[in-house]
Amino acid sequence: MIFQIVLIVSTIKCLFIPLYHSTDFEVHRNWLAITHNLSINEWYYDATSEWTLDYPPFFAWLEYSLSFVAKLFDPRMLQLDNLNYASDMTVIFQRLSVIVLDLVYIASAKSCANLISDGKLLVFILLVSNPGLLMVDHIHFQYNGFLYGFLLYSMSNMIRGNYVCAALWFAVLLNLKHIYLYVAPVYVVHLLRAYCFTISTNDGVHTPWYSFSFMNLLKLAITVTTVFALSFGPFLNHIPQIISRLFPFKRGLCHAYWAPNFWALYNFSDKVLQHALPRAGIDVPKVEVSMTGGLVQEFDHVVLASIKPIHTMALTAIFMIPALVKLWHLGADRKYRTVSFVRCLVLCATTSFMFSWHVHEKAILLILIPLSFLSVLGDVDGRLFLLLSPIGHYSLFPLLYPKSLLSIKIFMLLSHSAIAFGNIPRLYEQPVKPKKKPRRGFLRLPMLGLLESLYVYGLILLCVYENFIHTIWGLDKTLPFLPLMMTSVYCALGVAYFWVSYYYYFLYFNVSRVPMLGTGNLTQYAKKVN
Repeated sequence: MIFQIVLIVSTIKCLFIPLYHSTDFEVHRNWLAITHNLSINEWYYDATSEWTLDYPPFFAWLEYSLSFVAKLFDPRMLQLDNLNYASDMTVIFQRLSVIVLDLVYIASAKSCANLISDGKLLVFILLVSNPGLLMVDHIHFQYNGFLYGFLLYSMSNMIRGNYVCAALWFAVLLNLKHIYLYVAPVYVVHLLRAYCFTISTNDGVHTPWYSFSFMNLLKLAITVTTVFALSFGPFLNHIPQIISRLFPFKRGLCHAYWAPNFWALYNFSDKVLQHALPRAGIDVPKVEVSMTGGLVQEFDHVVLASIKPIHTMALTAIFMIPALVKLWHLGADRKYRTVSFVRCLVLCATTSFMFSWHVHEKAILLILIPLSFLSVLGDVDGRLFLLLSPIGHYSLFPLLYPKSLLSIKIFMLLSHSAIAFGNIPRLYEQPVKPKKKPRRGFLRLPMLGLLESLYVYGLILLCVYENFIHTIWGLDKTLPFLPLMMTSVYCALGVAYFWVSYYYYFLYFNVSRVPMLGTGNLTQYAKKVN
């Protein structure tokens, strides 16, 4: 069935080839031209196009390698001054390059699924059919799939106890796309606790104690340093320029379409106060530019305090620390340390998504993909995945704004949700003696409470308003940004609820319940690690 699933998903990706693609298509075409025509000393300085190279060096080398294959399809796509070039052969090459590189993601998804006894096929299906990746990579156009492949490879090696390999894969990932710095603290803490603090036993007392292994730390340091040296070594004289490209803080607090995080709620509150306070007789400064204008630039808030990058960094660090401290203590329990690592990764990814500077909506996938793996390992993980999955994937709908794509977006989301809601609850069903099973309630979705279910149903009403009612009422010209703001704010409420719920679960999880992880899925690998 693995082959059949891969064949079906790959066929769907091929059917998406002629569909709409975003400006990211031109971004990557331009990077092909830059790396193919210019010396490496010029890669991070070229400004022929506004879409300058702003990914780490390993991704630049990937574009350089792809450029030689691209030349066989259409050499004109490699001309630096041939901006916005999108011939049929260019489109076919770009689309096929994403599909082929996705083989890395498919192989890594199978590697993670092999760690599981109950729900192995389900995890594989949830990962390879992820509607967010299908929308972002194969319609909107980006190369996220194979990057998440490296993340899953790193996770699977960490679970198997191959700590040096896990560090290697993650270091490579950081040098392909720096957004994964969001979860780097989780790797640092877990590798130090699980690998560098070895367990010894006093034979007389049989009490375990921990000793620091300098040799293991040296292995990790050599591995990570080597990867970064290979990546940045050829650009040693240009590192300040590369850093300025990788971290452009002048882009503003939020993207043109607000990611559904804390800052979406903050911006919305500022907009409400801006209009409400004058009616209460309180003067509010008038501004000529608006954060809802759809532009990527810095804006000052009118009523609430304006936010600077240092504020977002501080908030992210403050809210990460409790989770990292908990991870450090949970690392002492060998049965639980592997699952706690993935849970903390999800939690810190969510924290970064909630509070970081200029978060892209696509970063929600950094939460959903590892959470898909966890959904079969614990009932709370499964329940919160069922809640966040439709919210997170719906929040990506505005990326595909043409009306002709609405049916495709809805079909992918409903299909994935049907697979999840139809199978995950079965893993946690308890056998009941009475002949009649207890009634769940007409409106309640499996494993979700009534209010949680009503919130998920609210996505349907939101979709109807945004795609039909807003236009029928003639508001698409006077308030064009309203549907996007509604999506951001509504989904932000759900993401915030998930973050608080999962944080509480992680901090107060009782380690003594580890044998009740529903499936015993990772037992064989726990023995190997021991």
